[in-house]
Amino acid sequence: MALGKSIGKRGKIAEDFAANLLLSKGYKILERNFRSKFGEIDIIAKEGGSLVFVEVKARWSKNFGSPEDAVTPQKLYKIQKTAEYFSLLHKGLPVKERIEVVALEIEGSKVVSSKIIAVD
Repeated sequence: MALGKSIGKRGKIAEDFAANLLLSKGYKILERNFRSKFGEIDIIAKEGGSLVFVEVKARWSKNFGSPEDAVTPQKLYKIQKTAEYFSLLHKGLPVKERIEVVALEIEGSKVVSSKIIAVD
């Protein structure tokens, strides 16, 4: 059980960093951790007239590859379905939408690399 709490705490740290990164780039955060029967979206934001669905991926070790490599086609499918559901529930938001990944590499308690990656 302690392991699960640790992972949750790390996830929150990564998501908080990602949210602050997006805010510093001019994004407006609308919602965090939106859940539906289709899946979860870490951050939903508006930027430049678009609605942006953001997946946050962090790696605390280089043993498991890059953070963006963890975003599989199946994960993207779930994000897309969840994004469609969110848009149905929230009318009046931009119709132009995109999915992005915030990829973080963390060593100790320090973020050594952060990228915002647009998903095609």
